[in-house]
Amino acid sequence: MTSLIACLSTGKGTWGHVARLINEHDWEKIFLVTNEFGREKFSSEKPIELIVINDRMGIEELVESIKSQLQGKVRDTDVAINFVSGSGKEHMAMLSALLKLGLGIRLIALTKDGMKEI
Repeated sequence: MTSLIACLSTGKGTWGHVARLINEHDWEKIFLVTNEFGREKFSSEKPIELIVINDRMGIEELVESIKSQLQGKVRDTDVAINFVSGSGKEHMAMLSALLKLGLGIRLIALTKDGMKEI
């Protein structure tokens, strides 16, 4: 089974997309990269692990923060990732951290036909 790693940050309506993505598949683990606001406000019926970042950090610090919080927690060699929510800086940091951890990635999103690899 695959783990999901998704960005949960800014963007109108994007939290609903992430919530549906969480609920429409049986994931081994679910990791959400979010800020303090997301930690306080987002809830899920399924167990999730929050990777809390300070989005004011520089890109290099963000990469290291995400990498260190995920280190040893992802058992897969291949993970499903979603960037619908968040900023370009957060997306770059997340992608860099995952690649530095040696993980293979599959980009996934919800479409009108359900969850698809894109």
